[in-house]
Amino acid sequence: MSIEIYRDAWGIPHLRADSARELARAQGRVTARDRAWQLEVERHRARGTSAAFLGAGALSWDTLARRARLDDTARRCFTALERQDPETADWVRAYVDGVNEELPATTAPEFTRTGLAPGRWEPWTPLGVWLATHVLFAGFPAKLWRDEALRHLGPDAVGLFATDGPGTAGSNGWLVAGARTTTGHPVLAGDPHRYIEDPGVYQQIRLSCPEFDVLGLAVPGVPGIAHFGHAGTVAWSITNAMADYQDLYRERLRRTGAGIEALGPDGIWHRASRHTETIEVAGEEPVEIEVIETERGPVIAGGPEGLGGGVIEGAPVLSDTPVLSGTPVASDAPDPSGTPVASDAPDPSGTPVASDAPDLSHTPALSDAPVPSNPPVLPDPPVALSLRHPPRVTEGLGFRALLPLLRARRTADVDRAFDHWVEPVNVVQAADIEGGLLHRVAGKVPVRAEANRLRPVPAWEPGHEWRGWHATPRAGLTDGIAVMANQRGPAAPLGVEFAPPHRAHRITALLAEKDRWSPADMPLIHTDTHLASAQPLLDRLANLDGLSPEAVTLRETLIHWDRRMTADSHEAALYAAVRSAVVRRLAAHPAFAALTAPPAYPDVLLPWLGLVPRIAFALEHLLRAEELYGVDRDETVRGALEEVAAEPPRGTWGDTHRLAPWRALPEDAPDAPALSGDHDCVLCTSAVPGLTDLAARGPAARYVWDLARREDSLWVVPLGASGVPGSPHHRDQLPLWLRGDLVPVVTDWHHLTKED
Repeated sequence: MSIEIYRDAWGIPHLRADSARELARAQGRVTARDRAWQLEVERHRARGTSAAFLGAGALSWDTLARRARLDDTARRCFTALERQDPETADWVRAYVDGVNEELPATTAPEFTRTGLAPGRWEPWTPLGVWLATHVLFAGFPAKLWRDEALRHLGPDAVGLFATDGPGTAGSNGWLVAGARTTTGHPVLAGDPHRYIEDPGVYQQIRLSCPEFDVLGLAVPGVPGIAHFGHAGTVAWSITNAMADYQDLYRERLRRTGAGIEALGPDGIWHRASRHTETIEVAGEEPVEIEVIETERGPVIAGGPEGLGGGVIEGAPVLSDTPVLSGTPVASDAPDPSGTPVASDAPDPSGTPVASDAPDLSHTPALSDAPVPSNPPVLPDPPVALSLRHPPRVTEGLGFRALLPLLRARRTADVDRAFDHWVEPVNVVQAADIEGGLLHRVAGKVPVRAEANRLRPVPAWEPGHEWRGWHATPRAGLTDGIAVMANQRGPAAPLGVEFAPPHRAHRITALLAEKDRWSPADMPLIHTDTHLASAQPLLDRLANLDGLSPEAVTLRETLIHWDRRMTADSHEAALYAAVRSAVVRRLAAHPAFAALTAPPAYPDVLLPWLGLVPRIAFALEHLLRAEELYGVDRDETVRGALEEVAAEPPRGTWGDTHRLAPWRALPEDAPDAPALSGDHDCVLCTSAVPGLTDLAARGPAARYVWDLARREDSLWVVPLGASGVPGSPHHRDQLPLWLRGDLVPVVTDWHHLTKED
């Protein structure tokens, strides 16, 4: 036996090999076979080259990926991995070898549609895929929203809007100790909430060799099983800790004859690295961008000319306008070869090394002329934004945890493995057959000033540097259970915005209804549709008077509604319509007018700054606040109720609340199925009230890990195991996922079919 590939009835791959290295190669091969198009899209996204075949709609992402230097960071992290953990680096190489062996033979139809040929993976490509998948995971763009809210609404706005807003990813996860199960052994269950993609973001897979036999949910393009795994004697799962571990710095940049300099907290201008890159765009002219990195990190928005800079249109960038510091701006025409103008070699901390070029900060300038007695009021100097995040600083992503996780036998092994974790920061739950339990935070969160966590901070002011890393908190169980649903749990000291506690409280309450739970009982929790966050709006409805007869009837219907967001519920549709009307009316109020037009940030960051989504997700806070910037909320709710009463929806919640998965290519998609659930339900299928009832985000998988008998474990994904359109396993799990059913885990090799 070298490599053997088996399939179960759902097309889920079960792999056997003689060694961990050969198993990684097999995982790469089978992933390229099942997910070729997905792998190619992710490779291009990590490199910032997806617009070359996806068109202008992908340009903003590619620009961010290039300017954030994701591919370069992945390369650096892999080089560090080779130095620190050669075995894991070789294991990653084996995965890449498997991808490269299989990918050229793909028959996935998307390649024909786009005229794209599969490319070659580099050893660091899996690390780039991981970075591209998670760079926005912690929601650093939320700091841009908070900055705007603070400037226009004041400090109270941080608390009012502090909730898991647009673009975030979450999860439900619960750990039940053996004392609370029918078998006497622990059970782990949950569901990660991400954007639903076609193909799916998780890959059901089993990896078996003499060292280990692990099944779980892998990330296509990344070896091993990082997030959700069952090794027979131990199992683990994660939820998003909602920690804040990425910082944005406002940078003052200037052009000099030697390149670009950034004003540091010491008051001195320091050389920044700078080069240009060209992004190819299908059907349009190429776009040339400027890639700049300061001592804080890569500049992701703007340039020396302010937020509008960074994209070079047509002629080379030249300027004869003095910056407000009094230093003349010298020509800095881009090198047509794309070669970096300044040195970019990292020091051991991962910070770009400054150049030995002469200090030009005291060069005579136009502004050295005598100052008039009544000088004009000048605007603030232009600023750009740089991003500082742990992988760029530490040259690590956490891949050193992946092999130890596969080799884990007890929770102590899982615990030690996650000591190597970097990003994203997660809450980990684990259990083993001997009763060992684990509930901890894993990942790197920098120690720095409180202001860094709230908004972009000025790079030229002292006090905003990173000063080491927080210890990762731990927690225990209460009454034999631990529940995490992105609420303020163990990670509370490490974050700013958390999910409301509704999902966590509901799961806890459901688990309290029985003394003993079996693995087969868990889907009852996965599919619960009770919406506790409806209460503030219903309370305001109850207090209204002077309503029309139609509005009174609608109000009485909603007050007596059971609060369940089921697809077949007419009352849920009525509630959703009123909620959306309230959101739209609040967003149109003059109190929030200044937030309707965000600054000139890149398009890819704008979902975090949308006023309507922000109000939608913070609605219960806004309705319960003692005062809301002079907004008459009762009149707002009254107007929304009358609006819906005049023209109420006639159908059910599922008529408009439908699944809308993301696809890289537009296509004639199958009919969008009706969904139960809502953002704050345990069955978290997120619409955006005020904008759309369609759900692009929801449970990207569901799992139940049984520590008594692994074969009694369960799992399901939204679509299927295959990413190839037309495959019998492309969408065969969708009906089960919609009903809340799960697929039995198969562990007996005799019940599997061997693949040639």
